[in-house]
Amino acid sequence: MKTQADMFEIELNAILQASKDNIVIADGKGTVLRASPNCTSIYGKDSASLIGKSVFELEAENTFSPSVTVKVLKENKEVQVMQQTPTGRTVMATGLPVRNESGEIIRVISFSTDLTEIQHLKEDFEELQTRMEQYQTEIQELRGKDLSIENLVLQSKAIRQIWQLVQRVAKSDASVVFLGESGVGKNVFTRALHQGSDRKKEPFIEVNCGAIPEALFESEMFGYEAGSFTGANRTGKAGFIELADKGTLFLDEVGELPLSVQAKLLMAIQEKKVARVGGLKAKSIDFRLIASTNQDLAEMVRQGKFRQDLYYRLNVIPITIPPLRERREDIPLLAHFYLQKTNEKYGMNKFFHSTAIEKLVAYDWPGNVRELQNMMERLVVTAETRTIYPDALPFTFQHDLEQQAGNRSEVEDEEKISTLKEALEEVEIRWLKRATRQCITTYEMAKYLGLNQSNVVRKLKKYNIDAKTHLNAIEH
Repeated sequence: MKTQADMFEIELNAILQASKDNIVIADGKGTVLRASPNCTSIYGKDSASLIGKSVFELEAENTFSPSVTVKVLKENKEVQVMQQTPTGRTVMATGLPVRNESGEIIRVISFSTDLTEIQHLKEDFEELQTRMEQYQTEIQELRGKDLSIENLVLQSKAIRQIWQLVQRVAKSDASVVFLGESGVGKNVFTRALHQGSDRKKEPFIEVNCGAIPEALFESEMFGYEAGSFTGANRTGKAGFIELADKGTLFLDEVGELPLSVQAKLLMAIQEKKVARVGGLKAKSIDFRLIASTNQDLAEMVRQGKFRQDLYYRLNVIPITIPPLRERREDIPLLAHFYLQKTNEKYGMNKFFHSTAIEKLVAYDWPGNVRELQNMMERLVVTAETRTIYPDALPFTFQHDLEQQAGNRSEVEDEEKISTLKEALEEVEIRWLKRATRQCITTYEMAKYLGLNQSNVVRKLKKYNIDAKTHLNAIEH
C-alpha cells in the first residue's frame, strides 16, 4: 500500500510531466532537486544533467542566463526575469521562494514560459505596422511623383521648395551654388540639377577643391602640355575644366579654392576658354558651372580669403539646404530609405520599432544626412533582433541626445530669466549643483568654486540645494 509520501511523489512527477511550462525546484542553497523533462528543448540539457547541480554553476556556464533562482536567493523575494537560452529561445522565468516556519528559504520553485513564438509574432506585427507606414509614404510619393528622384526624400516643405527651384533652374546655364552644412545632401541636389538639364547626357565632372594639394591644383584644373614640367605625362593631360566640355563642372567645397588659382578660374568661367599649363593657345570650352560649400563665402570675401569677383560669378543662384534638425519631418523617411538600402546590401530584413524612430527624430544630427546614413548601416549590422529598438542605438548617440535635451532645458530656463539678478543666481545654482556632483565635502566644494566653506554652506541653504547624502556623514 502506497504511503502519503509515495502519493505526493507520484502527483509531483505527474505535474512535472504534464506542465507546458518548464519547472525547476532547487533547495535553499541553490542545488537543483527536480526539473521538468522539457528542459532539453528550452535549455539544451536534459533534466538528469541538471539535478544535483548548483544554479550558480549553471548560471556561470550560461545554461540559465540569468538564473531566476539565484536572484530569488540573493534578493530574498519572488523575482521575474527574461532569459535568452543556449537554444535561442526567449523565456520568461518566475521564481517563487518557499519558506519554513522561521522564514528561511528552503526551496525555490521556478516556472519558465517559452515566449519565443510570441516574440516572433510581436516582431511580425511590428514589421507589418512598419510596412503599412512605408506603404502610406509610397502613396504620398506617388501622389507627388513629379517631386521624386532617386536618393532624394522630399517630405518637408523646405526641401520640396528647393526641389521645385532646382527643376526651374535646371534648364538654364546659370551658375548655381549650393550652401549648407556638411552632409546635408548638396551633392545629391547637384546631380539632380545636372540630370534635369539639357546636358544630362554629357560629362558631369566633380572636383573636390579641398582634396587637391595647392601645388597640383592648377595642372589638375587646367591641364598641361607635354613636357611642361618634370614628371609630366609625355602626351600631356586634359584638366577638369576641359573634361567638362559640353557638360557640367561641379566644384565641391569651393571655399577651399586657393587664392592663387581663383583669378585664372574666374577668367575661364567668364571667357569659357582654357589654356593648359605650358601651353600658349587657349581652347574654347562649353560647360555649366555648379559649386557647393559649407562655408560663409560672403564672410570669406570680407576677410580677403575669397575673391569678390569670383564670389559674384558663382553666386548667381544661391540655394541653401537646411540641416536635418530644421526639417525633422524628413528624418523618418530618410531613416527608412537608408535602412532599406542597407538591408538589401547585407541581405537582411531589419525594421524600426516606433520608439526608435522617436529617438531618431529627437536627435539633432550634427553630421546631417551623411551621419544618418552611416547610422543606418551600423544599426543593420549590429542590432541583435530584426526589430531595432532604442537600446540598439549607440551609447554615444544616447549620451548626445541626453546632453542635447539638457542644453535645450538650460536655454528654456535662460529665456524665463527676466533680470540680471536672476541670471546671476541661475549661474550660481548651476555651479553649486556641478560642485555637488564633483566633490565629496563642502571643503572640497569651496576649493572647487574658489570660495570659503562657510560661504558654500550658506549658498546651499539659500538655494535649497540638497548636497549628496553622504556629504554630512563624511564631514561630521
